[in-house]
Amino acid sequence: MIAVIDNYDSFTYNLVQYLGEMGAQLEVYR
Repeated sequence: MIAVIDNYDSFTYNLVQYLGEMGAQLEVYR
């Protein structure tokens, strides 16, 4: 499980998309 804190920038969105494609389990917090 990877926790990602979203500070509303495009880098966070791209990182989540990339890790999701690799099969990682993600939890995004805003």
